[in-house]
Amino acid sequence: AEPKSLLLGAAAQLGIFITFVGCRFMGFTGPESSAIGIIGGADGPTAIFVTVLLAPALLGPIAVAAYSYMALVPVIQPPIMKLLTTEKERQIVMKPLREVSIVVTIFVALLVPSAAPLIACLMLGNLFKECGVTERLSKTVQNELINIVTIFLGVSVGATATGTTFLSLQTIKIMAMGVVAFSFGTAGGVLLAKFMNLFLKEKINPLIGSAGVSAVPMAARVSQMVGQKYNPGNFL
Repeated sequence: AEPKSLLLGAAAQLGIFITFVGCRFMGFTGPESSAIGIIGGADGPTAIFVTVLLAPALLGPIAVAAYSYMALVPVIQPPIMKLLTTEKERQIVMKPLREVSIVVTIFVALLVPSAAPLIACLMLGNLFKECGVTERLSKTVQNELINIVTIFLGVSVGATATGTTFLSLQTIKIMAMGVVAFSFGTAGGVLLAKFMNLFLKEKINPLIGSAGVSAVPMAARVSQMVGQKYNPGNFL
């Protein structure tokens, strides 16, 4: 619906790369730095998946950092968003998006085949919710199923957080770099939106740049919340 927003999503990954470089300077190996940096992707399962592959010994602290900062998105992001934007920019009204079809699923699957299972699951959830004839399945997925998966995920990851690996200076470093990852990711998305506005006729509200730090869907809610404070009728 708004292809140029892909650029904002990409810019909001800045935190991953800044964190990777910072971790290398702090003495972490390349794979460890990559696993820590992915905290900036603001997606718990992704952080767990990458860490299991690259630095399984750090799974406990990285998972705790990723989920902690995802929960703290409403605290971390607003000050950065306000610091980097003017009040006039926060009030920019964006026109409603055009409607799109399920063709996007086919397009993404052809463009990036490895992402096909992910986008298909996303669209399956949309289908459950919007088709109007699978209310029971929709409620199960949104409540019971996600709760069961969350419990198993929390217990299994928590079991790796033994005292020898978790209560260490290394964990403090990981937690600190997690803040760096989220902060620079937020700043990257906002600053690119401001830069794009120099060339666009229809201006982008820079606040939506912070939604590129996925934290699905918390970061988007924060963008909307901050935007409505300055323009109550705005819908970002």
